[in-house]
Amino acid sequence: MTSHTWWLLLILTVAIAALIYLINGRLRVHPFVALIVVTVATGLAAGEPVAKLTESIEEGAGGTLGDVGVTLALGAMLGRLLSDSGATDAIAHALVDRASVSRLPWLVGAAAFVIGIPMFFEIGLIVLLPLIFSVARRMEERGGANGSPYVLLGVPAIASLSTLHGMLPPHPGPLTALTGLHADLGLTLVVGLVCALPTVVLAGPVYARWIAPRLPDVRPDAALVAQFTGTGTGSGTGTGSGTGTGAGGKTGASAGVSGPGAQASADVKARREVPTALAVAAVLVPVALMLLRTLAETTLDESGAFAQALTFIGEPLVAMLAGLLFALGVTFARGNRSGDEVRDSLTGSLKSIAAILLIIGGGGAFKQVLQDSGIGDAIADAAKGAHISVILLGWLIALLLSLTTGSATVGIVSATGIVAPLIGDTGGLQASLLVIAIGAGSIGLNYVNHAGFWLVKESFGMDLNQAAKTQTVVQTLVSVFGLGMALLLSVFV
Repeated sequence: MTSHTWWLLLILTVAIAALIYLINGRLRVHPFVALIVVTVATGLAAGEPVAKLTESIEEGAGGTLGDVGVTLALGAMLGRLLSDSGATDAIAHALVDRASVSRLPWLVGAAAFVIGIPMFFEIGLIVLLPLIFSVARRMEERGGANGSPYVLLGVPAIASLSTLHGMLPPHPGPLTALTGLHADLGLTLVVGLVCALPTVVLAGPVYARWIAPRLPDVRPDAALVAQFTGTGTGSGTGTGSGTGTGAGGKTGASAGVSGPGAQASADVKARREVPTALAVAAVLVPVALMLLRTLAETTLDESGAFAQALTFIGEPLVAMLAGLLFALGVTFARGNRSGDEVRDSLTGSLKSIAAILLIIGGGGAFKQVLQDSGIGDAIADAAKGAHISVILLGWLIALLLSLTTGSATVGIVSATGIVAPLIGDTGGLQASLLVIAIGAGSIGLNYVNHAGFWLVKESFGMDLNQAAKTQTVVQTLVSVFGLGMALLLSVFV
């Protein structure tokens, strides 16, 4: 490598360190602002012309938001609508109402897997808490659970939700990586499911059976359990994450545990009136349409009208819109919510993703400047010389950035921009596996600088050590197993 290549790599190293410092240092700069500041400084240091630099920022931010932003907004509205209508609640209870104690962790994990398809981690967990607490309380009354039943049921839910949040579209992180790496959506969904299923099993029910007996004292506040299960009114003491953001929920304190707990008894019972079949259909409509697109592209003549129609409806934007319209139809057909209530819910869901959209846009700008300034080519040269797997490299960068900045989104968008030059724009299986690996890396080592950590800690009444043994370990297991599956499948590239 030339001296100029080393200079560009030094600029990248300093840029990453500056990004970490700005977000985590005394100033606590918002990740979007930090990304833009670092992007401008990186472009100038790398010698990119000023006029070209502004174009790169606009092109990177606008292009990324154009690909991801509208789809994310539709997904946020869909997730909120499914939660408010009772569809997710119907799915969860259909899976666990008649289950034996030994099967309950598996079924809670399955319920979380289905519910987590359109929902972010935080809001998915909030939706599942009434179910987890209700079943755990019944297990306490009947006996037979080895250790804390709340841990036994909570760990599989955490594993499923975090796996889907980090590794599968249409969640914003994987969708952003998919766009930046020019990966095929359908292939990524199929490969992601292959990687996700064993990951969820090992990090969820299997780990839960091991850790639950070792944390026998974990139990949420009694008033909080009463609120979620409808067994009392209680004042509740859960604090929630305070900063969490959900695709279908609220931000800040309103996304905390106290919010849904205040609605527990009457609202939960009213929302369960949605038929289970309709609830499952509403959740799976977008995924089914995306998979149909892949089927059309691989088995049908692309010039045919039928193939073109399937390709169109399988576009992420169209598929999410179809899912939203289906959920709206179910909501209005049941007649249990007014138009004003539905509109307010959808408006609230959009407010919750504003910060995420900005971070994604800033990450897109950072990625574009890395490419246009020549740093991307320098990364490619260095990687070729180091002989390190691009899948492992993407996972490691996302892991370190997510750990140090406290944002999985920052980890994904930054890692995508750094490794994108290594594979070009050819797509294929390698690109899809890299999406999975980067997403898996972004959710590992989830600790005190992540909102999800505090949501789990406060919801289940844990101390820091107990939360680390559950939330941190579970998401790290998901990260490692996800990487392992991606590396295993990479032998076929």
